[in-house]
Amino acid sequence: MLMPYQPESYVNFADPEPRRQMLEALKCVESQLGRTYPLRIGGKKIETSAKIESLNPARPEQIVGYVCKAGQDEALAAVQAAETAFKTWSRVAPEARARYLLRAAAIIRHRVYEFSAWMVYEESKSWIEAYADTCECIDFLEFYAREMMRLGGPQPVTPYPGEENELRYIPLGVAVVIPPWNFPLAIMAGMTTAAAVTGNTVVLKPASTAPVIAAKFIEVLEEVMLPPGVVNFLPGPGGQVGDTLVDHPRTRLIAFTGSRDIGLRIFERAAKVHPGQIWLKRTILEMGGKDCIVVTDKADLDAAAEAVVASAFGFQGQKCSACSRLIVDEKVHASLVEKVLQQAKKLTIGDPASPENYFMGAVIDKPAYEKIISYIEIGEKEGSLLLGNTATELRKGGIGSNPQSAIRNSQSGYFIPPTIFDGIAPSARLAQEEIFGPVLAILKGRGLDELLTIANGTEYGLTGAIFSNDRAELERARNELHVGNLYLNRKCTGALVDVQPFGGFNMSGTDSKAGGRDYLQLFMQGKSITERL
Repeated sequence: MLMPYQPESYVNFADPEPRRQMLEALKCVESQLGRTYPLRIGGKKIETSAKIESLNPARPEQIVGYVCKAGQDEALAAVQAAETAFKTWSRVAPEARARYLLRAAAIIRHRVYEFSAWMVYEESKSWIEAYADTCECIDFLEFYAREMMRLGGPQPVTPYPGEENELRYIPLGVAVVIPPWNFPLAIMAGMTTAAAVTGNTVVLKPASTAPVIAAKFIEVLEEVMLPPGVVNFLPGPGGQVGDTLVDHPRTRLIAFTGSRDIGLRIFERAAKVHPGQIWLKRTILEMGGKDCIVVTDKADLDAAAEAVVASAFGFQGQKCSACSRLIVDEKVHASLVEKVLQQAKKLTIGDPASPENYFMGAVIDKPAYEKIISYIEIGEKEGSLLLGNTATELRKGGIGSNPQSAIRNSQSGYFIPPTIFDGIAPSARLAQEEIFGPVLAILKGRGLDELLTIANGTEYGLTGAIFSNDRAELERARNELHVGNLYLNRKCTGALVDVQPFGGFNMSGTDSKAGGRDYLQLFMQGKSITERL
């Protein structure tokens, strides 16, 4: 009998033993950088002449690895391999499918520092952010395994005289999984194994900016002897490989996490019925946010400031749940802003692969770096820059206006220091558009009515938080702050599997609630069976 599910515990890297193990893991992973990883189609390793070059964002001259790049022919072959495998995998007992996930979780738990170290290099994640990513991967595997055991048998129905009735969940078919780059292990593994444990077969197209950690996960699936073709590994460009997979008439569902624009593109393409297609494709989409923390005049300002800085600048603000809007009552605006600035100025930024274990690393790549700078330039026109560098300074190689935020180890990486703008209007681009970087916009309001109106005044609805010591204000927020994940008196990032099932409203996606008890049902369909007695 399995122990009840519990989220993985984090370590404190200030303690000697976790620090020692992380430094050893970083050294071990560094010795493996630059290797080449093949495609996997139907259990076969396939080399292609075209390669995806994965670079360390903190040191772009450092190659993390080469991953073979698929084209249209490989995409078609992967769908065929997945469809062939589906015939047998769909008939494997649910509890047997679950045991593959449990074994994979055990392997990754044993190698938790190693997997974390890979993300330090490939993503420029801080040690604790990388460790949390690995823990979340383990959580998904453990939780979805137990959920499949719960959902695998006949489901409750009302008895009826003279008949035997049952409802069972059955898999759909070939699932295309397109995960994001920012949680390249946790979300990638969660989406992939949710599809597989429910009896579907998978074509996994990992993010091109972080494909090596996905390749390492595929090695774990091979180690647990997952049958060939159940998960096919297919890195490649979205415009060619992604479109082919989404459009294919034998694709049954698409699970995607990423930007609003790509999500809408998938949603539109999946709605078209192609020749030979005999079903309506299902889409499971998570598409980002413009998340906020609301602070009323009855809040604990010290706690609010700490939460804002952690939510806005953890992993360089590259989370769909990151706080990019601070919405504060005008009565406490000045006091709170001063506390936020004090906290933000303490943050360190540098190459997280170094022993210093910096709080912030580099943003993911040059296009992201340039996009964020362009938003900083917009912010200079829309508000007042309180902290950080101007766009001009950054383009000239500026590294932070505060000594505490100086980049100490590398001048070549894509580093952007914590950036804070005040005086931003609710309709401003900085308050409406997802930036995906360490840029915080501060907006003022008068009273809870206006604060909530501002908070709900975007097309997104992913995460949000409110700080207040007034029970009536908190209860109003429960009902009126329209987000999929709402937090009262805590930061708006850091959802845990089955503790805070995750997914948003409006243009944040289909509210699929990853890590929740209804998630696996999205990958299955119900079959009602009646026998007359």
